[in-house]
Amino acid sequence: MSRIRPTELDDRLDSPSGDAPFLLDIRPEPAFESGAIEGSHNVPVYDELRQGDESALRDRLDDVPTGSDVVVVCKMGIVAKQATSVLEDEGYEAATLRGGMSGWRGYQNGSLGYRLRSLYWRLR
Repeated sequence: MSRIRPTELDDRLDSPSGDAPFLLDIRPEPAFESGAIEGSHNVPVYDELRQGDESALRDRLDDVPTGSDVVVVCKMGIVAKQATSVLEDEGYEAATLRGGMSGWRGYQNGSLGYRLRSLYWRLR
């Protein structure tokens, strides 16, 4: 299963070559509305996936384009792994945002927690 670091995602979002992925934010709508990565699309299936119900996402695949890479975003990146797996099973090129929105916010803010996590990811 593919994962993408916030720094890599930021580079792809800023790329003039049109390499930007489709951002699929699976968090509940209130969480999405309180803050999301610019350009994200909300398909709120987080709770269902957390309970093991993959059909919620499979029923919403029409909301996910097939012609581009997909980056799945959740709160911490854990439930997004499930969504990424479902998408890969369905033939999508998909990746999970490492650290989810928490990691993205830490990256954007340059927090110590993010820098430590980033170091850990590089050492693995």
